[in-house]
Amino acid sequence: MQRGSDRLSVHRDDEMKHELQGLLRSGHPTRVEEWHDPEPSAEDDPEIWGGPVVPGSSRATLETVRLELARTLGRSSFPAGAGALAVGLRRKNAPDALVDAVRQLPGKARYTNVQELAEALIGSGR
Repeated sequence: MQRGSDRLSVHRDDEMKHELQGLLRSGHPTRVEEWHDPEPSAEDDPEIWGGPVVPGSSRATLETVRLELARTLGRSSFPAGAGALAVGLRRKNAPDALVDAVRQLPGKARYTNVQELAEALIGSGR
């Protein structure tokens, strides 16, 4: 027997589930306002949905690597050296290949922003 603060009876709850079942299975948006629905991807969006973007892969352009780094690291990680950035990537669960590529950069170099780090990764051919 259920006790507590149920606002609806068991029968009304089942009735509401049955009413919503068609909407949820239809594949159409269930929101009333169109602006609530997520936007589809645009043609010029970088392709990060196919898996992790790592330097050295066929999809790794400067733009996609920079986006992946910015999405993971953020602004507060800079300026920093390769070792500190690799630790930051590891803490934020970045792909192992990306962490390894950053770890292999020269240890004495410092990067002031994501652009410089992405250029170093792409330029190094890793």
